[in-house]
Amino acid sequence: MNDPLLLPYLPIIQGRHQHFINTLHRVQGDASRLADACNSHLYYGLHRNNTEWVLREWAPNAMAIFLLCDSNDWQKNNHYSFTKLNDQDWELRLPANILHHEMLYKLLVEWEGGSGERIPSHTTRAVQDDYTKVFSAQVWCPEHPYHWQHPHPKAAPHPLIYEAHIGMSTEHQRVSTFIEFRLYVLPRIAALGYNTIQLMAIQEHPYYGSFGYQVANFFAVSSRFGTPEELKELIDTAHGLGIRVLLDIVHSHAVSNEAEGLSRFDGTDYLYFHRGERGKHPAWDSRCFDYGKPQVLNFLLSNCKYWLEEFRFDGFRFDGVTSMIYYDHGLGKAFTNYSFYYDGNEDDDALVYLTMANQLIHELYPEALTIAEEMSGLPGLATPIAEKGIGFDYKLSMGIPDYWIKLLKEIPDEQWHVGDIYYELTNKRAEERTISYAESHDQALVGDKTIFFRLTDKEIYTGMSVFDHSLIIDRAMALHKMIRLITLATAGGGYLAFMGNEWGHPEWIDFPRQGNNWSYAHARRLWSLVDNTDLKFKYLNAFDSAMIHFATESNILDYEPRVLVRDIERQLLIFERRGYLFVFSFNPTTSYTDYQFDVPAGKYITILNTDNPTFGGDNRIDQRVEHFTQYTGKENLLSLYIPARIAFVLKLAD
Repeated sequence: MNDPLLLPYLPIIQGRHQHFINTLHRVQGDASRLADACNSHLYYGLHRNNTEWVLREWAPNAMAIFLLCDSNDWQKNNHYSFTKLNDQDWELRLPANILHHEMLYKLLVEWEGGSGERIPSHTTRAVQDDYTKVFSAQVWCPEHPYHWQHPHPKAAPHPLIYEAHIGMSTEHQRVSTFIEFRLYVLPRIAALGYNTIQLMAIQEHPYYGSFGYQVANFFAVSSRFGTPEELKELIDTAHGLGIRVLLDIVHSHAVSNEAEGLSRFDGTDYLYFHRGERGKHPAWDSRCFDYGKPQVLNFLLSNCKYWLEEFRFDGFRFDGVTSMIYYDHGLGKAFTNYSFYYDGNEDDDALVYLTMANQLIHELYPEALTIAEEMSGLPGLATPIAEKGIGFDYKLSMGIPDYWIKLLKEIPDEQWHVGDIYYELTNKRAEERTISYAESHDQALVGDKTIFFRLTDKEIYTGMSVFDHSLIIDRAMALHKMIRLITLATAGGGYLAFMGNEWGHPEWIDFPRQGNNWSYAHARRLWSLVDNTDLKFKYLNAFDSAMIHFATESNILDYEPRVLVRDIERQLLIFERRGYLFVFSFNPTTSYTDYQFDVPAGKYITILNTDNPTFGGDNRIDQRVEHFTQYTGKENLLSLYIPARIAFVLKLAD
């Protein structure tokens, strides 16, 4: 890390890195690489060989463990009793005919003073009874394993990510499936031009309304969306389209549920988690992993390996990294000074785990993509391990959507400051790559609003017809396109959009819960709106497609942006990136004729314009006009007509 402001903290940074090296050596042992030493999923859990089933568990506090299933009428039976292998591990061996594909089972774990039914820690499938709502493990051993058709796509220079939730990807008021997503949503994503999909809520979670962030079964694909094979076919199909698929992985905490999850698995509260209050997340009502335990490290690292190898994911977005790396979880804290990253509030064990995860992932798949969801701005998070960083490829620019919300809520259009806008969009550590986004799923959840709904409010219900005219809708559509374009055009390496928001999906996300009478009305995507040619949503979708394809074809993210004009009074911002000029007028009322500024000499042509009628604009710019620079003896001046509230991109012609 080359930041001179970090020099006072170099001993701490070096100490953390040495902690990683020491832990790496302990976990890796005699293996040639870390990835070869992390195989808890191959030892624990249910496995079948030629003659028998073998089921193993880590439960040091258990006094006895029994298998419960149809074969013993779900009753405690000594013939289904586990044998204790050592002071920590238990094993049960059964003839091959005792269990079969799709059979349900559980464990009965007994400890001193109590007992409880548990789902095995490494189960690869858990299903919920439609009537009792109880989860059970399910034997998953299909006769014909999935046969992969396509290799991993070649890594794109810059990820353009489409964040998606399988369950809410249908318009019907129910949970959607992997098959439906593959058939009906994947083609939309491909047509838009996104090169990466980020799938949420894949790891099994008992409460659907948690959005997948309260995981119970870390090795199990959520059965509410379909089978593991159907997920594999979805990923395989995406690969065939040249689209990489990321898993939104949750290793920051685990659900508190005992019957479904890992909490009090063997009667103790500290098997996978910290003891006492430290093992409970104060804001999320969930359990916090003890990253200092070798068994927990192996569990989580093996989990990364499992999803990469078994399902061929192309990488991960690590959720809740801020919560992991600070003892106080970063709650209610403003990180306004570098000292806050090195003041003893940091969980070095968590930082070591994250570094080891990046090491393992890139050992297994060098082109894998890892992204940290982290809001404190910890230096070195997206710095290579060899440079004493944590090793993520990217981190999310979480301040950008917060900035857009603040701007839209608090600042009148006439007072938007283009200097502030540019600063907020580009304010990042130069040596660390970031993913920029105007909004993700977070901004669409109940209690908040999407950008477009914030801009339109109730007008969205009456003003979106192509046959109607509304100044509120005009403003909303113009700013929606401009906000997305400038967020992408200033991005530090990648871009993300959430499913449906790219075309102005109305309203909010609210999963079925008691407070809404278990309604699916807001846990879906109204695709019919964008498909209806009589509605203006189609224009926003067309613009998003043009913008994403432009970003791919132009490779603008290969270069840093360079400001040419920052006209605060007129609210004009013009910057150059890889030979392209990005012209933004956030002025809501005034247009400017013959606006001149210095550029590299040559002919410029318009290649993208938010005001194009194809995108619902008013066609105030003639895109056929070629713009030539005029040399004054000192400068090469380009003269442009810049209407109010518009953005367009010019290319220096060859």
